[in-house]
Amino acid sequence: MHPPAAAKVVTALRILLVEDHFETGCALSRLLAHFGYQITVEHSVQSALEQLSANNFDVILSDIGLPDGSGYDLISRAKRQQVVKGVAITALGTEKDIQRSKEAGFDFHLTKPFDVYELRTLLDKFRTGP
Repeated sequence: MHPPAAAKVVTALRILLVEDHFETGCALSRLLAHFGYQITVEHSVQSALEQLSANNFDVILSDIGLPDGSGYDLISRAKRQQVVKGVAITALGTEKDIQRSKEAGFDFHLTKPFDVYELRTLLDKFRTGP
């Protein structure tokens, strides 16, 4: 008889959600928390950078157009501070927009309105992948 295999410990992904539209941020935060992710919501570049200085995150989900800057600036600065995956969530969806997101440091680009299950599948890859 073999001893039981060690249970795989799965920790919740720590996600920094940066969305300036209050209702969208609240709804997405509730949905992601329901899926088991640990969510911190901020509404500006400055407040997001303050969170990044104080905490480690696995993923940044960020809108591009923010009241005090852009998601491009945020992800560029965030990746200089810590190892983090970036997902742009934005209404900007042309090939040029997607290319600009990649150049700024985002790993993925989702155009609003996006499929929540597509986002969940993507986030689950971060949980199990490198």
